Amino acid sequence: MRSLYYAPGAASFVVHWLLIELGLDHELRKVDTAAGEQKSPEYLAINPNGVVPTYVDEGRTMFEAAAIAMTLGDRHSAGRLAPTFDAPERANYNQWMFHLANAVQPLFRIWWYPHEPAGEGNAEVVRQHVIPRIEAAWQRLDDHLAKNGPYLLGGQPSVADFYLTMLMRWSRGMPKPGDRWPHLGALAAKMKARPSFATLYEREGLTEWA
Repeated sequence: MRSLYYAPGAASFVVHWLLIELGLDHELRKVDTAAGEQKSPEYLAINPNGVVPTYVDEGRTMFEAAAIAMTLGDRHSAGRLAPTFDAPERANYNQWMFHLANAVQPLFRIWWYPHEPAGEGNAEVVRQHVIPRIEAAWQRLDDHLAKNGPYLLGGQPSVADFYLTMLMRWSRGMPKPGDRWPHLGALAAKMKARPSFATLYEREGLTEWA
């Protein structure tokens, strides 16, 4: 049995979405992050980072949302959502997954927890400095889609587009959300129209950015 430790709308979102999209049977185990359950000894025993998601498949435990998402695409989509290792598109696929994980997602933590890098007294200054960095990331992605879209790898969606859509959802409360850029907005609309997205929202009890 596959198990996903998740919190609604958190980084587990993309893993849960792919499990639904790929039709994989799984068990959901909700982690109450508001109550700090992710820092409990029981949870830290399976994920020492104290964050979600944690994914368990046949007794093997994984963390890191991007790594889990790539694994699901490689093992279960038969090349549909992840180019095979010898496919010409594989290099670009790896590039975009690592770019989203390393250059885009970390900016959100700075936005949400600005006290971490600079202390409470500088929180607003930190936020004002990270806003243009986030918007520049969206612009680069939108420019790429304008030339190479409608999806990151061209004509068909990949795991990278599921991941990108999650990040755009996270930006919904920012001064300029990611889907305000035209080509990113078009990609988001296509991804949100997938039946698996509606199922995901129903199961996680989400309503924002539907």
